[in-house]
Amino acid sequence: MSCMHIVICEDDIGQRTDIEAIVSKHIAAEDCDIELILSSGDPTEVLEYLKTHPDKRGLYFLDIDLQHHEMDGFDLAIKIRETDPYAKIVFITTHSELAYLTYEHKLNAMNFIVKERPEDVETRTIECILAAYKRYLEEKSELIRYFTVDANGEVWSIPYDDILFFETNSKVRNKIILHTEYSEIDFRGTLSEIEQLIPEFYRCHKSYLVNLKKIDRIDKGTKEAVIVNEGRVHIAERKMPELVGLIGDR
Repeated sequence: MSCMHIVICEDDIGQRTDIEAIVSKHIAAEDCDIELILSSGDPTEVLEYLKTHPDKRGLYFLDIDLQHHEMDGFDLAIKIRETDPYAKIVFITTHSELAYLTYEHKLNAMNFIVKERPEDVETRTIECILAAYKRYLEEKSELIRYFTVDANGEVWSIPYDDILFFETNSKVRNKIILHTEYSEIDFRGTLSEIEQLIPEFYRCHKSYLVNLKKIDRIDKGTKEAVIVNEGRVHIAERKMPELVGLIGDR
């Protein structure tokens, strides 16, 4: 989730161009972490995008009455929800009387913008972008978990996803080395304590606690896990079958 993606599906070329201009102008003015990734009049293009980007949490501006297509905006929204359950959906339409259908379809639409009031379209569109971006940042913050450690008077907060493994310092008792792809941090602690804090990491050896996501392969010959940066950690013989199973089930 590197940035919030915006998708527009509107089959009226003039209206689609207007929405694109509003979105692009706001992104440029705010210099925010948002990208207009797709603007189309064809709902099948939106679905194809979702197939190749299933992990994106997007903001979708959808016209309800998609002429010349089998599916309307409600049908498209339902399919979007199946792939992107965190989608922020905004309907833009000339049919204000259809607003109640968003509740019937249980789509939890973020907003409903009526085209008949062009003076409101820009204001409401920007309001939706601001609200969606605020929610995106909150979700992003919740998704990123950090390991916080005091190392020699300096406090570090390292995202779990940046950690390769923890290793006991063989030279100093009760000292741990935290390995990332680009650095090592030495601090006081024990692997048992860290294991309790981060149960999704795996204790593959008395001296190593490894991030399963960072294991590239298992070298059974040397009894080592090869990490993405080609580093290696030892695997205790009794831990080998379980670790191989965990890696295989990822």
